[in-house]
Amino acid sequence: MVTKPISGASIVRSPFWCSRLRVAIKRLADVVLSGLLLVLLSPLLFLLALSVKVTSRGPVFYRWRVAGKDGRPFTGYKFRSMVADADQLKPQLLSQNEMSGPVFKLTRDPRVTPLGAWMRRYSLDELPQLYSVFVGDMSLVGPRPPLVTEFEQFSPFQKQKLSVSPGITCLWQVGGRNQVHDLDEWVGLDLKYIREWSLTLDARILLLTVREVLRGSGK
Repeated sequence: MVTKPISGASIVRSPFWCSRLRVAIKRLADVVLSGLLLVLLSPLLFLLALSVKVTSRGPVFYRWRVAGKDGRPFTGYKFRSMVADADQLKPQLLSQNEMSGPVFKLTRDPRVTPLGAWMRRYSLDELPQLYSVFVGDMSLVGPRPPLVTEFEQFSPFQKQKLSVSPGITCLWQVGGRNQVHDLDEWVGLDLKYIREWSLTLDARILLLTVREVLRGSGK
């Protein structure tokens, strides 16, 4: 099936996106699993919040303004893994960007705190995003949301990744995220997900995500 996303370019989508039942099941799974995890992990969330507060100056949560489905902006939350003035320091590091295009990625980012590095290794800093899934801004599985400032610089091809709801995990995260340094390659993985989406694919990505988290492959 070919549809026209926000960019106006044509994109091939899995026919399952047209199934109201399958899309409803995906949303139901998001609500049930995110809600359950928020409850079950509440002791861990409290300990992480306390650790962030006592180990470095600044707020517990990092509020990031990101682009959601069709480019609609929303505010997401992560545990703060960097120093409090990280955004102000970013311009000094742009020349070291390891990712092509407007997305910034730096493996050994000096702004990351010691606790933040540990949380990132096991993706613990991203746990607050379960709230965004629960309220419907995100899905458990889907293309990673870019910052609004990054999305504004995307090409029409790159904007296609947000023709569906963004997610906490995706093919990029389970398929060598630390080795992908080209934004178009990253977008290609997102478009592959959109093209081949099924409930089975979501389940497989979630299982692979658990494996990657346990391996501590994050950076």
